[in-house]
Amino acid sequence: MIVIRPEKTEDIAAIRSVNEQAFGRPAEADLVDALRRNGKATLSLVAEDDGQVVGHILFSPVTIESGDRELVGLGLAPLAVRPEMQNRGAGSLLVKAGLDRCREAGHGFVVVLGHREYYPRFGFVPASRFNLACEYDVPDDHFMALELVDGALRGCAGVVKYQVEFN
Repeated sequence: MIVIRPEKTEDIAAIRSVNEQAFGRPAEADLVDALRRNGKATLSLVAEDDGQVVGHILFSPVTIESGDRELVGLGLAPLAVRPEMQNRGAGSLLVKAGLDRCREAGHGFVVVLGHREYYPRFGFVPASRFNLACEYDVPDDHFMALELVDGALRGCAGVVKYQVEFN
């Protein structure tokens, strides 16, 4: 049975391994380490199966400069599941639990740069519907947003900026 829980210090090596395995490269694991090290990991959850970390999700701050105001929300990145555990529900459990915790903590919105077939099941829609654009040159239907608080993005328009660690 898969259990979703907050990351613990003793999970760091396993989280790194999960990200490296899931993406087949160290970039995402390096990103997670940098965000954690710099105090920018707002929420970090793991999926544990039979005592082993098999998945990980991280949320970090994003900003939208909209006119004369700056709106702060969260970016979901990365989401990683060990290859042999993919398509078994661990990723969905991580996303659902993460979004629930973000909502409970009072965050207004989440953005994600990801698969257009995967994230809409959680309520994500193209961010362009909120007049938002990603700071990176990405296809419109791959950059999505979700209001955790109704109206959190109403009247907002602008470019979503990720933390410098993403560069």
